[in-house]
Amino acid sequence: MASPQAAVMGNAVANADAAMAVESVPATPPDATATSSEPKSIVVAALPDSSQTLPAETSPVQAATASLPPVSGDTEEVARPLDIFEECLVVDVCIDRYLWALYERTPKQDTISVQEQRKVTVKKKRKTVTVTRTFTRRVDNDFTWKDPKAAERMGMPMIDYVIGGVDRSFKLKLFHALYAAEQAGLAPGITSAFRDDYRQSIASGLKAASDKSYHGGSFRGGYGHGLAVDVVSVKGATRAERWVTTEALWKWIDARGPDFGIGRPYLDRDPPHVAPIDGKEYAAHRGGTKAQHAEADRKKRDRGAVRVVAKRSKTAKASKGRTI
Repeated sequence: MASPQAAVMGNAVANADAAMAVESVPATPPDATATSSEPKSIVVAALPDSSQTLPAETSPVQAATASLPPVSGDTEEVARPLDIFEECLVVDVCIDRYLWALYERTPKQDTISVQEQRKVTVKKKRKTVTVTRTFTRRVDNDFTWKDPKAAERMGMPMIDYVIGGVDRSFKLKLFHALYAAEQAGLAPGITSAFRDDYRQSIASGLKAASDKSYHGGSFRGGYGHGLAVDVVSVKGATRAERWVTTEALWKWIDARGPDFGIGRPYLDRDPPHVAPIDGKEYAAHRGGTKAQHAEADRKKRDRGAVRVVAKRSKTAKASKGRTI
């Protein structure tokens, strides 16, 4: 017999399925005049601890804005599957809180390339000289502070900034995909979701121009139109162990992600980056054989046109020289 939590999670997924079918219709809260005998629309995504559920008298609005308790430092506890307690009637709130829980439990760490100059002794023309050379090394980088700083600049709570800025239809796809990954034991986590121009400007490593990011740059539509998140696994006691499980998660996304409408546009060039497969970014980089052939043909035609123009220009100059 299925556990009550499993049944509730099934209701959440079923409701999310229904939301995907009618995603063009904005979500509305339950009728405020409903009788007290009807179930409360309390939605909580949290670590599986019954003490973390909201009290019965909590309103839907309070449920949407309540903060989750701090995540335990115990890595085994962090990697445990997330559950959604009570009935999920407000699908958007349910999904936002689930994705927020994935974000909140994930360490915001990566490695970046740092250049440093050193003086070295070399031999030149049989003489020993000292020169300055530039070396690149990889160092650990903690970027936990960046999203709070950006949210503060916009005057928003963290959940509204990080998750609220993501495109609604993309969040539905993410919910289905990451919940399936969770059930497969992969412990997905989110390190970055929506980014405005400022947040993108302080990002490090491989990145787009500040206003061109699909995470939510102003050129792409800004807040509410974020079409990218960075996904890793939180399973493992050390960074080395989490790297192994993260690679397994990425392989799972490559294999199963398209079933839910998501994929990794850049593969190994930017491994954590996940986007909708029906979006412009994915089509530009992973558009399939037909798109790649079409793009190759277009570039070939463009190169041919440039050569023709150059040839005509050269011929015209030669002709002009002969007539003078």
